[in-house]
Amino acid sequence: MNKYLVKTILFTIVSFSGLLAQNKKMEGYLFAYFEGKGPGEKQEQLRFAVSDDAVNWKALNNNEPVVASKDISNTGGIRDPHILRSADGNSFYIVATDMNTKKNGWDYNPGITLLKSDNLLDWKSSVIDLEKLYPVKFKGIKWVWAPQTFYDTKAKKYLVYFTVRYYDNLKLDFYCAYANKDFTGFESEPKLLFSPKDGAIDGDIIYKDGTYHLFYKGNTKDENGKEIKNGIKQATSKKLLGPWKENFEYLDFYADKKTGVEGSSVFKLNNSDDYILMYDLYSSGRYEFQRSKDLYHFTDKTESFTKDFFPRHGSVISITKEEAQRLNEKWGGVPQSLLTSKDGTFRFKAEGNPIIKHKFTADPAAFVEKDTLWLFTGHDFEGGQKGYKLKDWLVFSTTDLKNWTEYPVPLKIEDFKWDKTDDAYAGQTIKRNGKYYWYISTNGSGIGVAVADKPQGPYKDAIGKPLLTNADCFASTHSWTCIDPSVFIDDNGQAWLFWGNGVCYYAKLKENMIEIDGAVKKIDFEGLQFTEAPWVHKKNGKYYLSYATGFPEKIAYAMADNIEGPYEYKGILNEIVGNSNTNHQAILDFKGKSYFIYHNGAIQTNGSSYSRSVCIDKLEYNNDGTIKRVVMTSEGVSK
Repeated sequence: MNKYLVKTILFTIVSFSGLLAQNKKMEGYLFAYFEGKGPGEKQEQLRFAVSDDAVNWKALNNNEPVVASKDISNTGGIRDPHILRSADGNSFYIVATDMNTKKNGWDYNPGITLLKSDNLLDWKSSVIDLEKLYPVKFKGIKWVWAPQTFYDTKAKKYLVYFTVRYYDNLKLDFYCAYANKDFTGFESEPKLLFSPKDGAIDGDIIYKDGTYHLFYKGNTKDENGKEIKNGIKQATSKKLLGPWKENFEYLDFYADKKTGVEGSSVFKLNNSDDYILMYDLYSSGRYEFQRSKDLYHFTDKTESFTKDFFPRHGSVISITKEEAQRLNEKWGGVPQSLLTSKDGTFRFKAEGNPIIKHKFTADPAAFVEKDTLWLFTGHDFEGGQKGYKLKDWLVFSTTDLKNWTEYPVPLKIEDFKWDKTDDAYAGQTIKRNGKYYWYISTNGSGIGVAVADKPQGPYKDAIGKPLLTNADCFASTHSWTCIDPSVFIDDNGQAWLFWGNGVCYYAKLKENMIEIDGAVKKIDFEGLQFTEAPWVHKKNGKYYLSYATGFPEKIAYAMADNIEGPYEYKGILNEIVGNSNTNHQAILDFKGKSYFIYHNGAIQTNGSSYSRSVCIDKLEYNNDGTIKRVVMTSEGVSK
């Protein structure tokens, strides 16, 4: 292998930000942008979005800024953010136009904002004001636009390049300077990098196969200097600092049309030979792209991003799953595919209520072990259902009620071979003798029990048959009475099981937790009006039986000095929940506070009552031990 080829290979590896050398597996993409809609004072701020395929994008932080412009710029605004991974793969750089058009208009901006981070979360910033730093060369400067950064493998430095225009010379040229080691300023006065024939803005350099490609928004002027055409062009060079050879052909689909484009950016897809040339259709609020394998020839038709935000001129880098998870822990919004680890766990952040928004969850139950709250739910199949469609159960955990982990599906209705209904109804899990027992119900085949060695499972049918069936429900006549099991272990070690629809049943459990011990009994007291969803908890020596009442359901509760009663009705605990006929609760203490876990229909589609979502709000007791009515909130307890 000759020296030139070896040098070229090494150059190419380093030019891709050291990713191969660092052996990082890139599985997603991070988009840095500023917003094109909403209040003007909020648009020129740094925002992030993430994708697993570079086509379908989700905004982080609910499309709110990830860094406030007032903290990083002189003007209070930033535009055109360009993000770059460092050559060693472990740090990140952002440069942006220091400009606030809402406040100052378009006539003048003299500066660039620089940011550096080691984790994509915490950014150190500085500002370069060219006119103040270099008053001779940049006297009378009008614009310093769309800076970007490229790693020079020969100089082993980061080159920052940008467009400059003066008041007395309207020509738009590219200037450049090497950043200092701290990435807080320039080593020396910027120099001319490239002067396109008719001027240009929004430059973007990428290296491939021994050639530097500079993409930019250019134009064509007639003999009188009037612009007659504009769009995305490119220039090429064998050296980063030039000379650059200008290609006068336009690359974008819209060059011969009335639609204007700008803010072009090129990046390579993960595990692919394809490059994406994306651009900002600023007049119509769209973002589209074309593909290429050689950076000279691009697809004839455009493709569109799907997104939940309206980006203006931004840039994209590849990221690892670990980086995506860090981003999600701080700001939320990362697609689930990037948060699913090799072991099948999925980490997400609760942003108010409902706490789980990536799928439908119902009928919550929970317990606390050490510093962790374990949440067990049913799983409504999808939105817009015409009836209850549940095929499995889910498990989640958290140590702070904000950052959550979802585990691989631990239990399915098909795991109970005796079931004839194919309906995975409500259940509850409890720990006993180092094992975890999950009591589940079906829509007519009975109540079963599954067992596991870990709270996250996997669980398996513990007895190969129902623990209880309709035959055990002696006071009921309808087929769905044997549902909603709730398990409770008293201070003396005795385990109890409560269940029922229309009638509230209970029975002792044997020490092995898989057999009923003695007779099945039922709860009766004045004001009971029991529908379903019993839950028993104990606090300060008092027993609390809460349950769904009426239809649409509310949650009521009663109190007793003994687990078998007599119970005294205390009233409504939770009102009818939004967009859901059912109401199902779990009550527990976690880290010194009491919580009420329930479901509503806040994120379901088509207005049905069969696609529910779990929520958490605080629970408060009165001095006499009674419970204050629950206040359901959108904010929840995660903030």
